[in-house]
Amino acid sequence: MKLFKTTPETPDGYAVLVDNLQQTTTELKIAYENLQNVVDPDLIDYYIYQAKAVQMRYKFLLGCVKKLEGSYTKNPL
Repeated sequence: MKLFKTTPETPDGYAVLVDNLQQTTTELKIAYENLQNVVDPDLIDYYIYQAKAVQMRYKFLLGCVKKLEGSYTKNPL
């Protein structure tokens, strides 16, 4: 099962992973900024859950990138 669709420009999907990691970093910054600017308890809870979800996605993507980089260092082209 492939997680990301590959394109002719990114046959191995590595660039797609790195791009998703950068987008997730931006989303995490936005979630933290929103969390700092709310006062309503319901919105505070919402942004805490959103930040946690984005953190988990970041951790997953970072692990995928490290795994690909590690496999490349063991078996370079």
